[in-house]
Amino acid sequence: QVQLVEAGGGLVQAGGSLRLSCAASGRTFSSYAMGWFRQAPGKEREFVARIRWSGSNTYYADSVKGRFTISTDNAKNTAYLQMNSLKPEDTAVYYCAADPAAWRVATTERSYMYWGQGTQVTVSS
Repeated sequence: QVQLVEAGGGLVQAGGSLRLSCAASGRTFSSYAMGWFRQAPGKEREFVARIRWSGSNTYYADSVKGRFTISTDNAKNTAYLQMNSLKPEDTAVYYCAADPAAWRVATTERSYMYWGQGTQVTVSS
């Protein structure tokens, strides 16, 4: 059974940092790409960042470029999202997801096969 479990969310002041983690289990993800999405209240879920499980080919939404960093740790079967210089508009539930087609740059939800349950990030002004 495939599981993606996010952790690391919380409440932080504007300008602060958080690191989200996504622990993957249940299959081999070496041929997958991992993505992070977020959904703010009243808004649709949006793409944040993506990386091949090997750690190469990162891709970011313009809104987080230069502030967020996506990475993977193969030994721990875990993906991370380091979030710096957080803004109130970053407040959302953050989800990690796995795409079996690592070769492409996919920013839409339908491209991702597996999803975590989400973790809340709240940035106060």
